[in-house]
Amino acid sequence: MTDLLFRANATLRTATAIVLASGPDGIVLDRTVFYPRSGGQPGDTGSLAWDGGQTAIADTIKGEADTVIHVPAQGAAPPPVGAAVTATLDRPRRFAHMRMHTALHLLCALLPGAAVTGGQIGADKSRLDLDLAVVPTKEEIESGLNALAAGDHPVTTEWVDESVLDTNPALVRTLSVKPPRGTGRLRLVRIGAGETPIDLQPCGGTHVARTGEVGLLRVLKIENKGRQNRRIAVALAE
Repeated sequence: MTDLLFRANATLRTATAIVLASGPDGIVLDRTVFYPRSGGQPGDTGSLAWDGGQTAIADTIKGEADTVIHVPAQGAAPPPVGAAVTATLDRPRRFAHMRMHTALHLLCALLPGAAVTGGQIGADKSRLDLDLAVVPTKEEIESGLNALAAGDHPVTTEWVDESVLDTNPALVRTLSVKPPRGTGRLRLVRIGAGETPIDLQPCGGTHVARTGEVGLLRVLKIENKGRQNRRIAVALAE
């Protein structure tokens, strides 16, 4: 099992760890700051350094039994098992993902009641597919997103008993992907303070600490992907 340090602190850029398994197809550490590809968010890239060597990490994916696999760049020599390594993220790329992931939560908040049917996060642009009968204009969505971002609302996480999904199933906005169950705990991402948050839903991804860090956003296009399925593409404006 890999200790997922980013869940407690998404701002960590580097951490020391011990190599549990190693080979050309992937490296498993006892702890990591690297986010594994899931939930529409890409896996992190960066590097591992140890006494006598260094390797670039081209991707990060989920492994078996709650492990995280760091995929080395093609031809790169992996570290030996048992080695102490320093794991370092490509921080600008990760931070862009954090900004964009938070922006998609704001898009959910802007369109209450619309179920999410798909999505993809990128460093420059992202998209969200929603079951939406009536769609606001690009200008209305862009104005609403930037108003929420400029409000500089706090973004926090909390762990609750997974039974909350039985009493409040509306917390889950996604139709195709459901939060994993069986551990007894559920991670919620909350945007905004007070009794009525701007957004509150299960999520295992990484986000900025305040919506002001998202910056300005542009709505690139709105596409019709079905009878009521609408794809909204957004990008960072700076």
